[in-house]
Amino acid sequence: MSRHAIESLGLALLHRVDPERAHGLSLSALRAGVVPLPGQVTSDRLRTRIAGLSLPNPLGLAAGYDKNAVALAPLARSGFGFLEVGAATPRPQPGNPKPRLFRLSEDRAVINRFGFNNDGAEAIAARLAKRPEGAVIGLNLGANKDSSDRAEDFRKVLSTCGAHLDFATVNVSSPNTEKLRDLQGKAALSALLRGVLETRDGLARRVPVFLKIAPDLDEAGLADIAEVALELGLDAVIATNTTLDRAGLASAHRDQGGGLSGAPLFDKSTRVLARLSRLTGGQVPLIGVGGVSNAEQAYAKIRAGASAVQLYSALVYEGLSLVPRILSGLEECLQRDGFATVAEAVGTGREDWL
Repeated sequence: MSRHAIESLGLALLHRVDPERAHGLSLSALRAGVVPLPGQVTSDRLRTRIAGLSLPNPLGLAAGYDKNAVALAPLARSGFGFLEVGAATPRPQPGNPKPRLFRLSEDRAVINRFGFNNDGAEAIAARLAKRPEGAVIGLNLGANKDSSDRAEDFRKVLSTCGAHLDFATVNVSSPNTEKLRDLQGKAALSALLRGVLETRDGLARRVPVFLKIAPDLDEAGLADIAEVALELGLDAVIATNTTLDRAGLASAHRDQGGGLSGAPLFDKSTRVLARLSRLTGGQVPLIGVGGVSNAEQAYAKIRAGASAVQLYSALVYEGLSLVPRILSGLEECLQRDGFATVAEAVGTGREDWL
């Protein structure tokens, strides 16, 4: 049976079961070695650098798929240029009540309200300590739902896991932990990030610190993010997390609570990315995420200002074969438009999104 046939059969079977169970089964299939994987995908045109990290290609796996770092080895062979696992919190927590994951097949979208369900920083650190060599792996940092000091939680996770990371992402943009997005306010965000950077500076090895923002920020809120990022010298900003917007959805699940990801998020997240690129004047590297499901969309994120791109929800509908397909198509886009490297294309189409 061909790779395509195996993947098509696997996706069809997964879509017959509850979405959260399908999520777990897909991780189990990866770990069992039954998922066809392409290995590393790279070329002179695709190789890129961001925040001091050398990437074989600019396409990364977004946080949320491998929450507990249980499938690092197979994911490192899946074609991605970098992986982001988590979110991790200091203490294990079960997350929100089930059901909490919904496929919106008509919209090629997903709604989740997991609420940072994970095994806790110590268990995740132990798995990261056995990470595959050569892969670029980061961790999404979160806070416990019942924490009395959420800013301190981010520091604790970084302190626990930092020795095994290539980058760490401060996630104050998930809509599924009550009042977490309040930390995106200028004063609270600045204080939180200063604490995280202080913890980072105490690690044996410098770890780039990224910030992941929401797509629902207004112009003033986005300007505050840009000002803080520039003032503190953040290594990168990831734009964006999931949205609370439900405009234009057709699925019966459209009114479920939680964060919406997938195809409907593409335009909104790309506009935020372009605005942030303009506000930071290209001085802060950006990672574009939200609704990417083909090469032209990945290329659009790069031209809007992203030095690298992430995806996750599209894998629900396309499978991991999407990764090499996007990268092959991205190489063709760059070659077509005369760009010898990804870096040459960054921001060249920003004005189209403003």
